[in-house]
Amino acid sequence: MPNAGIVFSETMSGIVGPGEKDYLRGATDTGGQSLSMHARVRIEDLGRFIDDPYHAGHLEGNIDYPPFGENIPSHSGRFNLFSPTDDPDTKFMIYELGFNHDGEDYYLAGHKAVRDDPGRDLWTDTTSLYTRLHRGNSTQGEVIAAGMLRLGVTELRKLVASMEVTGTDAVSEKVVTLLRFGRFFLGELWDSYASGLGGE
Repeated sequence: MPNAGIVFSETMSGIVGPGEKDYLRGATDTGGQSLSMHARVRIEDLGRFIDDPYHAGHLEGNIDYPPFGENIPSHSGRFNLFSPTDDPDTKFMIYELGFNHDGEDYYLAGHKAVRDDPGRDLWTDTTSLYTRLHRGNSTQGEVIAAGMLRLGVTELRKLVASMEVTGTDAVSEKVVTLLRFGRFFLGELWDSYASGLGGE
């Protein structure tokens, strides 16, 4: 299945604190603003994606942030799944979207820290996005807000339900591709939530 790929949608929402750089303080800032990232991930060749140590895919989407507006489209994006870090026991899921507001560039950068340690909370690791909003078109720009976005149970089920296999019309290949990606992406969570899509 060299050309079998997959696309899916993912929505994460939370609070960011204006002027804050610390994720946790921003997420609990009583003066914080709600922010939602509506992401669409596209992986053109799943085999190549899994073999790539940085597991890079394509990301696009839109952003809801009251100070700027709703449904703001991205003009660039970055997605990496289980990207290596300086800590051999920690990998990042990276979600980044560049967008424009009132003629100025902004960059929303988030990561999920997945840790390989005893007693790890897999649910928290894979559903908590540490997020910063930068001026400019990269993470090098000034941080103007920070906080935490989360993927709730309902949103996770919607993510799984949105998965579509591309590059093949064969039903058997679609099933194998979907199962392979689901277990790679969500690990142990896949078996729990893929089987429970029909109910709360």
